[in-house]
Amino acid sequence: MTFILYFHENGIMENKAAVTRLAALAQDTRLAIFRLLVTAGPEGMAVGRIGDALGVPPATLSFHLKELAHAQLITARQESRFVFYSANYAAMNELLGFLTENCCSGMPCGVDTALTNCDGQCN
Repeated sequence: MTFILYFHENGIMENKAAVTRLAALAQDTRLAIFRLLVTAGPEGMAVGRIGDALGVPPATLSFHLKELAHAQLITARQESRFVFYSANYAAMNELLGFLTENCCSGMPCGVDTALTNCDGQCN
């Protein structure tokens, strides 16, 4: 469980950050956006493709993307006149590690460490 050891060496994620990230995901549209971007991989998706895939109007999509970015769950990059969003796998892994850190009273519990070390590269 190298990911859990990483937390102990570099400081445990603060409750406030975890609550912010969980709150961002606690909404149907934002959860759907995040899951879509996790599936898209590190290259992410253009804003228009996200909206088309989920049937979300541009103004609504912009609001939800802002909330996810504020929670540091997604990142944006500009290419020419297009904005691409991608999942922030490090933040996702940090949240998963935080949620499972005290799993099973500190005993090995069968949580797949691959889940807490996802980088978006599915093999």
